[in-house]
Amino acid sequence: MARQPSRRVVTDDDISDEFWGQEYPPVARELLASAVSCFASKGFNATTTRDITAAVGLSPGALYVHFPSKEEVLYTIMRIGHQRVLEAITVPAAGIVEPDPGTVVAELVRRFVVWHARYHTVARVSQGLHELAALNREHYELVAAQRHMITGVFRSAVNAGIDTGDFDVSDVGGTVRAIVSLGIDIVRWYRVDGSETPDELADSYARLAQRMLGLKIRD
Repeated sequence: MARQPSRRVVTDDDISDEFWGQEYPPVARELLASAVSCFASKGFNATTTRDITAAVGLSPGALYVHFPSKEEVLYTIMRIGHQRVLEAITVPAAGIVEPDPGTVVAELVRRFVVWHARYHTVARVSQGLHELAALNREHYELVAAQRHMITGVFRSAVNAGIDTGDFDVSDVGGTVRAIVSLGIDIVRWYRVDGSETPDELADSYARLAQRMLGLKIRD
């Protein structure tokens, strides 16, 4: 049976094909975008392969041409989502003239917050505890390693500020978890038609993070 005309899935994120990378052919990217929408609205367990494929005009069995299982689709979304976060927060001091620890952390938080606001649907799936629990052991450990790397970027930035005396932090781990959690929580409530743009929200959270680190700032 001939495939029905493709219907490009548009989430609140309006994910571009480039988001998934060139390793996946167009049909696989369509399936991933559809899965993001389905998992975000119905949850992984309640979503069927028919739900994913129907949105792009394919039969349920077509998913297995590109992915060995529904779990593999979820892992791919989570792996790429976390990788894009890492790319977004890499070298936060780039482009900053004479970067100081406070400015570096602010830029780091801004990038983290902007990403989670602009890609809140993907992030909702990537950060979901139920979705994380649905991964097999190997995939869980790989995603957990990515999450550890993301936290490590923040920890390094905070430790740098402690070393220079710019930050007054007694519990590095707890403070880093709090800062990261603030950014991640955005995916639970953010709306593209809300009162704050991603950049406005990022600026607000950056100032809040600086205060959490004991840095005195001027508004």
